[in-house]
Amino acid sequence: MANGFIPPHGGYKKLLSHQKAEIVYDATVYFCDRFIERRSRTHDQMVQAARSGKQNIIEGSMASGTSKEMEIKLTNVARASLEELLADYRDFLRTRGLKLWEKDSKEAQFVRKLGSGINGTHGSYETYRSYIETRPPEVVANIIICLIHQASFLLDRQLKKLEQAFLKEGGLRERMSKARIEARKKAGAVDEL
Repeated sequence: MANGFIPPHGGYKKLLSHQKAEIVYDATVYFCDRFIERRSRTHDQMVQAARSGKQNIIEGSMASGTSKEMEIKLTNVARASLEELLADYRDFLRTRGLKLWEKDSKEAQFVRKLGSGINGTHGSYETYRSYIETRPPEVVANIIICLIHQASFLLDRQLKKLEQAFLKEGGLRERMSKARIEARKKAGAVDEL
């Protein structure tokens, strides 16, 4: 515990889940501005759900140094917000009689391939811009649905890793107690000299 009991934290920009959630947010803002009435409650709720998905990853990452419980909770809130957004996109398609792509359709596979592991990242909005900003609403909604599925998969995996890390390393109180015991042992060893 030479480095203290607060571990490094806040590296959310490197998290693939954050990268994908940021793409979902940017795409949703564009989608809503283009295809949903700006003054409608749906427009605001979809943008806020996308924002919550992204922002809670950031907040959880920053809180992780002192609260693994809070990191897990906020990561789960991000996941739940994206699930809410997914339902909104499905509703958009369903209520307009538009087609929802099958998970393994050639279109969905194309979207998955488009953003898979570009230089150790999952791309950025620029990777998808030409598709999102030029296609009809049915296609754009389906592209964003694919992106939400990817972000959700990454968050599910992240939550599993957080759970395993907590079981292995414990939380802040355990690290504080361990650091205090080690400090007392060191002080005792110095006193004996």
